[in-house]
Amino acid sequence: MDKATIGLKKSVYTLFYIGLFGQAAFAIYIFVHLGLSGMNKNWQVWTDGMANGIIEGDEIGNIALILHVLLAFLITVGGPVQFIASIRKKYANFHKWNGRIYILLVMLTSLVGLFLVWSRPIVIGGAIGLNGSMATSGNALLIIIFSIMTWVEAVQGRFDSHREWAIRTYIVVCGVWFFRIGFGTWFLVTGFSAPGLTNDLTGWFDKLLYFGSYLGPLTIAEIYLRVKKSDNEKYKRWLSIFLYLLCPLLIGGTLVTIKVFWMG
Repeated sequence: MDKATIGLKKSVYTLFYIGLFGQAAFAIYIFVHLGLSGMNKNWQVWTDGMANGIIEGDEIGNIALILHVLLAFLITVGGPVQFIASIRKKYANFHKWNGRIYILLVMLTSLVGLFLVWSRPIVIGGAIGLNGSMATSGNALLIIIFSIMTWVEAVQGRFDSHREWAIRTYIVVCGVWFFRIGFGTWFLVTGFSAPGLTNDLTGWFDKLLYFGSYLGPLTIAEIYLRVKKSDNEKYKRWLSIFLYLLCPLLIGGTLVTIKVFWMG
């Protein structure tokens, strides 16, 4: 393995482990803020903290929301484990079954998410608006498509392709996390002035982030997958530098998100 390839691999893993810290924080937030309040039947916490929380009289929608949050927690915990090389190599059977469970769960939570987006009475033109509904639906559809491809490629024994589709799946599944980290990062880079943000998420940056939260990282992932397979060391070095430059942004954005949104 040449130096450029090794450098690219190191930059990717550096970014991954920084993200792992942020996702662990997100999982803790889900468990402590939503999980414990749900166990205590303090549903007002959900109503206050979500655009479409617990709605009186909407029993099916409320059950779907609780299921969606539970699945989000399990996915956030189980997904990153698939990409830790030492676990994947040493515990191949665990990797296989955890992967199967992960794929099933992300497909299920995407379907539940689509149901929540298009069935709840205050969504369309309301709390998240048509722009948010379309962006969320696009994310869910990509998750479903990429998950199917990940599964098919594994079953067919095309493991190089399987790994590529697994990366794509993981990236779009993280869209909801990138969405939250995006706000923290925007606060950071704008000196907390945060233009384009509104309380009802209808500002220009809000609208941009709805789509950018998963299409942006997915674009970077696609570039990485292509550069990784190329023989052009220059491209690999430049991409490594770019990924390293993203690291302090991700660290800062994560810390701001934790402080402002998850500990506020």
